[in-house]
Amino acid sequence: MTRATALKPPRSSSSAVVRRYAEANVPTEYGTFRVLVYREEAAAGREVAPPIEHMAITCGDVGGDDVLVRVHSECWTGEVLHSLKCECREQLDVALRAIASEGRGAVFYLRQEGRGIGLGDKIRAYKLQEQGVDTVDANRMLGLPDDTRRYHAAAFMARDLGIRSVRLLTNNPEKVQRLRAEGVPITERVPVHIEPNEHNVGYLLAKSRRMGHALSIVGAPVENGPAISDAIEAARDVPPGRRRGRS
Repeated sequence: MTRATALKPPRSSSSAVVRRYAEANVPTEYGTFRVLVYREEAAAGREVAPPIEHMAITCGDVGGDDVLVRVHSECWTGEVLHSLKCECREQLDVALRAIASEGRGAVFYLRQEGRGIGLGDKIRAYKLQEQGVDTVDANRMLGLPDDTRRYHAAAFMARDLGIRSVRLLTNNPEKVQRLRAEGVPITERVPVHIEPNEHNVGYLLAKSRRMGHALSIVGAPVENGPAISDAIEAARDVPPGRRRGRS
């Protein structure tokens, strides 16, 4: 059975139609999850484009209040290649383990690679990052936005699954604000603590300092210099409840 609705929550600018398309149980190393595929299509009268398939990965009965949820954007380089340039795969792993451990929760997996710019432009940005440019300036040098992700599909999935309020697994306060703007009640932001490595610590610092992420990183990135290792060691040494990114 498919469900569809024109997605127009308060303050949302989306004119997309999202449909529940398919669902099945999938056994994984974390346990058995219910995987629901949602198709996002252009609303009637708008330019025709191939549908985008998002997923809700659920554990237990997710209907109700204070459901543990991760809204996660696709990262092919991290999740398939196990790239060390970001922490996306580790965040997804933490989220899946968390909802399995709790016995109730959901991961909304959105198909918006590279903060929404797509895989090709993400790799173009990586090329600039090889020359010492950070993730924000790399996008801007290519004429691309810092972050073009949208969360209307996640809002639809939450409503469709009967989720009334959310404890959101994220380090990004702006994501909390944008989901609330789509009509998702969020009662708590649950931090996701990931230990940095020498390849991603500069990226994490840029997210903390320039994009407002509440990350557990201190120090300054200096390529092949002592500050990289100092930042990693400092993040290891500071207790999780006391870690703060400096701006």
